[in-house]
Amino acid sequence: MNTKHNVLESNLGRYLKANKEEKGRMLDEWVQLLSMHRKSIIRFMKKKQKKDSRVQPKKRGRRERYGPAVTVALKEVWEISSELCAERLHPIVNEYVRILKRDSMWNYAKDTTALLLQMSLGTMKNRITKFRSVKRKQRQNTTKASKLITEIPLRTGPWDNPEPGYGEIDTVVHCGSTLAGNMAYTVNYTDIRSTWWAASAQLNKGESATVTSIEAIECRLPFPLHGLDPDNGSEFINWHLKGWCDIHTPPIELTRSRPNKKNDNAHIEQKNGSIIRQFLGYCRIDTEEQIKLLNQLYAGPLYLYINFFQPSMKCTGKKRIGSKYRRSYDIPKTPYKRILELDFLDQPSKNQLSAHYESLNPLKLKQEIDILISKIFSKK
Repeated sequence: MNTKHNVLESNLGRYLKANKEEKGRMLDEWVQLLSMHRKSIIRFMKKKQKKDSRVQPKKRGRRERYGPAVTVALKEVWEISSELCAERLHPIVNEYVRILKRDSMWNYAKDTTALLLQMSLGTMKNRITKFRSVKRKQRQNTTKASKLITEIPLRTGPWDNPEPGYGEIDTVVHCGSTLAGNMAYTVNYTDIRSTWWAASAQLNKGESATVTSIEAIECRLPFPLHGLDPDNGSEFINWHLKGWCDIHTPPIELTRSRPNKKNDNAHIEQKNGSIIRQFLGYCRIDTEEQIKLLNQLYAGPLYLYINFFQPSMKCTGKKRIGSKYRRSYDIPKTPYKRILELDFLDQPSKNQLSAHYESLNPLKLKQEIDILISKIFSKK
């Protein structure tokens, strides 16, 4: 059969140029020579005609504007941004490209770059959804209530746009598939007003270890710490942390969310997934050497990468329409940009932040993050 098909393919050009009578004579000849059914030959020639680029009809509709090169460039920026959604990536693509060009790390043609920067949000969403989807594993829960719960005031309802320094805090366990024995915990903090993020790692979730982690987080913040709002876990709801908050200068306001109401801590729960689980997954971390590397990651490249190059969106309104809610969001901005827009920092401090930002490169930070994470999981 392959030989018969080769004979027909070799005569395809002659068959397509022939008129109706000549095609009939050719078909009669091939039926006799190849012992094939006439309709089978016609179907084969029609199929080959469609595959032949010389006679393939033009594709209907508009010409494709963003070709494969633009898609490859978009995917590189998307990977450097740690796979942000299109809504968060679209406003910062220009910044990523500018910095990569500055450091001679952008290897795409001018027309490809121009098209990437002109790409609309809708087109970017369509391209990004085809790249990859991440499936998450089931997580473990280690939150337990404490008897001190009645002494700490309950915070309900949405935040009323507080000044920087009021934030939500939570722990993320790195236990793998079992909660047995000692393991690493990440104390995760996010500021409500500026979305600034900081974290610190510790072995187990003891009271003194948690306070030490919070002190490390406080030292990295570009503003004073005024308030903490955790869930009802025993690592936060204890006399040790409450006493530290009371004697702090100035005193830190300690509140708590309602039991079994995770939406009360929606800001930090979102950071748990989009930062800690996104970069470290659910694998077990349980040695002192791993925790040292983890704190090196949190204090260095990951801290800079999230706060200077990862935009976030804040919900500005929620309207009920029938049985559903329609939410509106502000323009995605990085925590660094939000800090600069606020008036609580003096101009020298803002200039210092801006100078630090101009010295950073998201691709180099991402490479440092990947190297540290590979070291963490090679120390098993």
